[in-house]
Amino acid sequence: MEAKGYLQEVGAQVSADFVKNRSILSFEEYLSLFFTDPKGQSRNAAQYLRDVMDHYGTEMVPHPTGTIRRFKVFDVPSAEHDGRVAGQEEVQNALYRILGNFVRAGRINKLIMLHGPNGSAKSSLVNALKQGMEDYSRQPQGALYRIAWVFPSEKLIKGSIGFGERAGAKTAEGELTTYAHLDAEALDLRMPCELRDHPLFAVPPTERKALLEGALKKKGLGNGDGSTGDFILSDYVRDGELCAKCRRIYTALLNSYGGDYLKVLRHVQVERFYVSRRYQVGTVTVEPQMSVDAAAQQISADRTQLNMPAALHSTVLFEPHGPLVHANRGLIEYADLLKRPLEAFKYLLGFSETGEVPLEPFVLQLDEVLIASSNEKHLNAFKELPDFASFKGRIELVRVPYLRRYKVEQEIYDAQITATSVGKHVAPHATEVAAMWAVLTRLKKPIPDRYPANVKPLVEQVAPVEKLHLYQEAGVPARLSSANTKELLKLREEMYEESDAYPNYEGRSGASAREIKTALFNAAQNPDFKCLHALAVLEELHALCKDKSVYEFLLQEVMDGYHDHETFVRVVEGTYLDRVDSEVRDSMGLVSEGQYRELVERYIQSVSHWVRGEKMRNRVTGESEKPDEARMAEVEAIVMPQGEAPADFRRGLIASIGAHRLDNPDGAMDYPRIFPDMFKRLRDHYFEERKRVLRKNKENVLKYLSEDRNQLSSREQTQVQGTLKTMAERYGYCEFCAKDAILFLMRQRYT
Repeated sequence: MEAKGYLQEVGAQVSADFVKNRSILSFEEYLSLFFTDPKGQSRNAAQYLRDVMDHYGTEMVPHPTGTIRRFKVFDVPSAEHDGRVAGQEEVQNALYRILGNFVRAGRINKLIMLHGPNGSAKSSLVNALKQGMEDYSRQPQGALYRIAWVFPSEKLIKGSIGFGERAGAKTAEGELTTYAHLDAEALDLRMPCELRDHPLFAVPPTERKALLEGALKKKGLGNGDGSTGDFILSDYVRDGELCAKCRRIYTALLNSYGGDYLKVLRHVQVERFYVSRRYQVGTVTVEPQMSVDAAAQQISADRTQLNMPAALHSTVLFEPHGPLVHANRGLIEYADLLKRPLEAFKYLLGFSETGEVPLEPFVLQLDEVLIASSNEKHLNAFKELPDFASFKGRIELVRVPYLRRYKVEQEIYDAQITATSVGKHVAPHATEVAAMWAVLTRLKKPIPDRYPANVKPLVEQVAPVEKLHLYQEAGVPARLSSANTKELLKLREEMYEESDAYPNYEGRSGASAREIKTALFNAAQNPDFKCLHALAVLEELHALCKDKSVYEFLLQEVMDGYHDHETFVRVVEGTYLDRVDSEVRDSMGLVSEGQYRELVERYIQSVSHWVRGEKMRNRVTGESEKPDEARMAEVEAIVMPQGEAPADFRRGLIASIGAHRLDNPDGAMDYPRIFPDMFKRLRDHYFEERKRVLRKNKENVLKYLSEDRNQLSSREQTQVQGTLKTMAERYGYCEFCAKDAILFLMRQRYT
């Protein structure tokens, strides 16, 4: 394609998008747009941000407390792959609730303070909201508009220039009704509003209120007070006024035209703007440096009288600037707010409540959601200051703890630790072992005295790794009886929320995701492994545990196994060995999953008839007879917890099936999901009996991956090839990480 043709094609597309997006409007055109969508064009910053969260929808996700609502705006609507916020659904719902309070109050009257340990995703949560705002502002339903003032050239005023249709309609006297669409050559000056004043501010407040209420009523939205409809007009949109600069321009023009309001509106250009983090439009992050967040500079003195329109020659104009100004009509984030000296943010006392900031020449009236972040140390120190009492009623505290579910934690690492980012294949379980160890460091020992007397001993015996699996997949220790299993599952929610009211809550301390990512990247540099291997990660975790001068959480006192971070590395290693052992066995295909399922189904069928006291048909003879006690006892010797009575165990199984049926009335019976421990015990029993065969098969795999391949028969080589193919396709192993994993497994468990 030729350069000229390419540019013409791009130019045509840009022009079409400009017109389609209604980027420049006259005030009359904007008013028509407003009448079409009064709700969308009457939102303040809190309503807009809540609509951003609503726009991307929600879903219900599993949670230790049952299910919880997750907002998809935190799943990254754009192309930034590492911007997704893993977990933190409690924080998402808290933010949405606070925004709802602002909407119902009709104004943003508090600062939202996200507080938690370093690296707990406070900034990631805010960045996801900003990213959602950027994307939403480019959608038709997210369109935002601001005011600009345009002044035509002297030639136009004298009528010596001809204009096409784009210039705008003319009055009967031949005058243009708007200067909004004039070409740049026909303008002497264009003055945008730095605060991005709402276009409706060009309508005087008294008339504006009637305009808003009338438009909303016509659309069936009530009168904007929330009593007769679901939409509430904010104080900012209903009562707000033009900024100081725009007000002086408006007043000067009104005086110049002898009070002719319509002639003043000819100078109003309504421009669509888009939220942008890069260009600080509608969203800004204020870092904790020493600086003032807003200021004003005189602009009329910087221009000659010849460049200024005659109507403004005697008017002194000031332009505000700074983060508060750039973030107006959007969101401002104060990163690590409490690291700044108190005097640097004391103005937030008034601003968070009134939305106003006094400057020397005028008062800024702002409409923006204020979100700050702080770690727990700085917040605790701030609470000790006398000024905290003044701030307390103007701050909404939202706790952002570390994650306590390792699969959710793993999502963070899986998104950022990829073959591209580390330059080599990422072996199975590399990120999983890191996530498990990280979560184990964050868990606190339950306090038995908070629970009823009959379950105190049960709570007291819960080990860290057992709590880890209880939170993640409602897993319970195999050592428990059916009755105790049920009791522990009932306590899951209470245990998860136990420390919410404590200053030293669960998830306040431990390894941060940042520290774990550093360990993963370091493990990727290990020269002993051609992949980012789980074994290299375990080595890094062992090394990390020795550096107590750097990582404060390593100094915690060990309590009944909790905070024993070096032991946690060995615990995670054991879990990793279990995973590898199971995957290698399954890949060998010695026993199919279907055979386990058939055995369990036949056993459950017998138990069901036994509980009901019914006979069942013998598959061989066709006769009706009592369930075979010997067969049931044979299975129970393998799968039943030690010390439990067979009758209690059988009734517990049937009760679990009934509960599953209530929750899934239309679904098929998924026995591996209902009884995962039963299937695990069956597999372990089978493979324990065939350990010699397994050892031989694993040795064959290692030979095949070494120089001794020729020592294997063709049949053995075919078996190994099938095993490696299954390991690759089902679990993601390459030959290098498969060899390392099997070799480690053989040394630890098959020597």
